[in-house]
Amino acid sequence: MTHMTNLPTTPAAPTLPADCRAAAAELNRDCVCNSVDRERLSQALAGGGGGGIALAELLDGRPHLFSQTQVYVARSHLDFMAELIAAIERVVATDAWRQRVLGHAPEIAGHRAAAAGVFLGYDFHLGSDGPRLIEINTNAGGALLNAKLLRAQTACCTPAVPQPDKTPEERFVEMFREEWARSRGEAPLTRIAIVDQTPATQFLAPEFELFRQLFEEAGIAALIADPAELSFDGKALCCRGQVVDLVYNRLTDFALDEPANAALRAAYLADAVVATPHPQAHALYADKRNLALLTDEAWLQAAGVSIDDRRLLKSGVPPTVEVLPEHAESFWASRKQWFFKPAAGYGSKAAYRGDKLTKRVFAEISQGGYVAQALVTPSERRLLVDGAPQNLKLDLRNYVYRGAVELVSARLYQGQTTNFRTPGGGFAAVFAVGCAGADDCR
Repeated sequence: MTHMTNLPTTPAAPTLPADCRAAAAELNRDCVCNSVDRERLSQALAGGGGGGIALAELLDGRPHLFSQTQVYVARSHLDFMAELIAAIERVVATDAWRQRVLGHAPEIAGHRAAAAGVFLGYDFHLGSDGPRLIEINTNAGGALLNAKLLRAQTACCTPAVPQPDKTPEERFVEMFREEWARSRGEAPLTRIAIVDQTPATQFLAPEFELFRQLFEEAGIAALIADPAELSFDGKALCCRGQVVDLVYNRLTDFALDEPANAALRAAYLADAVVATPHPQAHALYADKRNLALLTDEAWLQAAGVSIDDRRLLKSGVPPTVEVLPEHAESFWASRKQWFFKPAAGYGSKAAYRGDKLTKRVFAEISQGGYVAQALVTPSERRLLVDGAPQNLKLDLRNYVYRGAVELVSARLYQGQTTNFRTPGGGFAAVFAVGCAGADDCR
């Protein structure tokens, strides 16, 4: 089932091309108005939790967290991304996939948890031939920030649209309750800890506070905590003297190897706490070597993946291969065709476009631990920055839970990767553009 609760369809204007893809591209090129009402955004961020002042202070140091504009995406492209995500979920559910990817994963990934893992992030570029999957992340940030951003949208080049009956925030709370029920049945969910290393210093710290407020408003006590504040006595995980039922895990130590995470690791392995997302979810989805497996036609066929799903994967996942020392010379010669990513990387750290590589950096990459993905040039969004039109690159993030797309957002940027440092850039609301005629544009 696909929710995509933030994606009302914008009626195609009579002057736009009938093809919804061309219409979306034209809007992204020619619609340069600002669509975010800053006062409404402030009100949405303040909510009912009394944290408005604290959030305002946090946001003051993040001037490029939110863009002032909307991004338009063809409904057919949104549908294709959802179909590809569903196909990947079917592959990940197979015994062959689990056996293959868990075989090279950290030992803790073998611990099977009932929780599915909240907020998978399927990130796409809109290439010349449509959406192409760039990577999959666990604990993808920004979902709740983008839900608030939706509340601040005003009519731009398309009519204003009504909010759906069920808000993204309501879906998010349901998601955590479902994670708890999958693990603990009908027992009450009493307290959630939102855990990250030195959380107050994290760039998305405003979102931690928003989640704390959201859980509290839903009747669930919530804490924001550093993992060093957790303790485990063999029976219960505690934070500041209070028992924690569920940990919303925002850590980037995906195997919980670091000493500071010892209490959480022990409680997780003892099934004394529900952790979401968890180490097995990262191994099954987010290890970048998995992208190479998703583009290995021979392996997919041998694993029993259907021909329809193999066709979807071939059209939606750029060719990806593991970088091995014995192939260094070939990769260097063809480097301009590739984007190099660390297998265990996140947040675009240590990721490089091949045409920007120096020989020194490539010498490190070629020793292994990287994958090379065929370069997909991102599409662009034209907007006004300080009154002057500029073109920014964009990517699309699908926030996914158990195969369902809960929300789609865009990130606007300049440079090799998303960075939240670009004037005019940041998170942007996504609006679907429908086709003008009967053609479904697919």
